[in-house]
Amino acid sequence: MRSRKTLLEKSLLYLILDKGDLPGLPFDGVGVIQLRDKVSDKSQVLNSAFKLAKRLRKTKTLFIINDYIDIAILSGSDGVHLGQHDLPLKYARRLLGKDKIIGISCHNLEQAMKAQQEGADYIGIGPIYPTATKPEYRAIGLEMLRQLKGRIKIPYFAIGSINEVNIKEIIDAGARRVAICRAILKSGDPAGASKRLFDKIRKATLE
Repeated sequence: MRSRKTLLEKSLLYLILDKGDLPGLPFDGVGVIQLRDKVSDKSQVLNSAFKLAKRLRKTKTLFIINDYIDIAILSGSDGVHLGQHDLPLKYARRLLGKDKIIGISCHNLEQAMKAQQEGADYIGIGPIYPTATKPEYRAIGLEMLRQLKGRIKIPYFAIGSINEVNIKEIIDAGARRVAICRAILKSGDPAGASKRLFDKIRKATLE
């Protein structure tokens, strides 16, 4: 049986799908895939979730739904990712149970500490750099990663316009896990891009 928490602990690269399906999933090195579709109606999101859940269920890649706890439950996904203004974590846990994964988006140390204390399984911290996918959020910069180091014991993924050029800065600031969207999906070679990013992170964890 897949241990979700063990797979999460081992995950270094987290891929966010903005909408729908993607041929060839899962990619080598991608430990978590999140379906984040804020455009389609919920019936379409549910249909995509069913397809992705089926493809990933027997793999070592975790499948997470953004925002929609009902779709996470119905699709049999591995868990849900919530923002600061979504359903509070304690109520999400009641609905999902202790075995499912709950991640929380955080933008500062205070939010990260609160999420850890309340029982989040992981944190997404960012945006580190300005990002086109979340233009309403101010970039928090590399210093925030330095603040998290040693204080946050659960897995945390740096997010926000991270790519092959700036990932060394992320690693040097203390992060060992990253969440990425455009640098993989818009690269022209998603499988190759994910492998190169994963190799750079893995090398850093071994140093």
